[in-house]
Amino acid sequence: MSMSDDLKAIQEKVEAELKGVQTLEDLEKLRVAALGKKGSLTAIMHMMGKVPPEQRPEMGKLANMVRANVDNAIKQQKVALGKALLEKKIAAETADVTLPGRRLSRGTEHLISQIREEIEDIFCGLGYTVEDGPYVETTYYNFTALNAPEDHPSRSAKDTFYVVDNAPEGKESHVLGESDVLLRTQTSGVQVHVMEEKEPPIYMICPGTVFRPDTADANHLPQFTQVEGLVVDEGIAFGDLKGTLDYFCREIFGKDRATRYRPHFFPFTEPSCEVDVSCGVCHGEGCRFCKNTGWLEILGCGMVDPNVLNYVGIDSEKYSGFAFGIGVERVAALRYDLPDLRMLMTGDMRFLRQF
Repeated sequence: MSMSDDLKAIQEKVEAELKGVQTLEDLEKLRVAALGKKGSLTAIMHMMGKVPPEQRPEMGKLANMVRANVDNAIKQQKVALGKALLEKKIAAETADVTLPGRRLSRGTEHLISQIREEIEDIFCGLGYTVEDGPYVETTYYNFTALNAPEDHPSRSAKDTFYVVDNAPEGKESHVLGESDVLLRTQTSGVQVHVMEEKEPPIYMICPGTVFRPDTADANHLPQFTQVEGLVVDEGIAFGDLKGTLDYFCREIFGKDRATRYRPHFFPFTEPSCEVDVSCGVCHGEGCRFCKNTGWLEILGCGMVDPNVLNYVGIDSEKYSGFAFGIGVERVAALRYDLPDLRMLMTGDMRFLRQF
């Protein structure tokens, strides 16, 4: 068989095989077999040097024509296959535009964020500033500067997440040094930072996340949100504290809610008290939700202890003030009659969508 017959045979073979090609992968294999470095047509082209000189022009012309025909046929088949695959994909992904669409649900802020921002709005309306501080604190800012003695139970490793314990060897775990690092158990440390940096008058709140090693149950969470407030100015009296918190409770719970103040103890305030708000379920008559007392505990407060002012270099003879602490999750639970704080953390949209 002559070289011209070989060339024509290669072209006929490629054209015949192209009819059975169904995928781009098979088409590429056919192209390589014919036109690749080791392909049948390439091999014929390499043998051109053995052709008698007088036949080379005619044979070269034929070889180039066959190569062009084969290349053309392969390219046309590639276009046809690509078009067929695209049509198949479009058919598979076709959407029935007559079907009703899926409406995207509208997102909302989490209930905790809503309550926190509402509290901020109430106090900003009274002229307070919103301050922020670090989540990781030293024992000095979290306890010592707030007048908590070294043997105070809250400083125990059972009640605080310590990150770095710098206590001397042999010291008990509940008596720790001022350089110990911990996850803040209250946002009161922010108050100390602000009093160190700013001169009175100070009217501020400091909302944020706090951490305590409590087992999660209906009334406790190991991580929760707290809003603490501080006022330091000349002539501040307990009446100012009572008027402020009465206004806050009416704004957050409703105009018809009453408040009462019970004596208590906090290291950083003197005198100290806890504030109760009348039960919104029974309106003070007594029910199972308020344990038949008619009242619900809502926050702790008191007049700033002079020792706290002295720690930060504020003249306690000239200035006085009050402080308070509010648990955001507790406000949410009391406001919406939630039986379990853990419901706020489950991420159950059936529950959260209500708010």
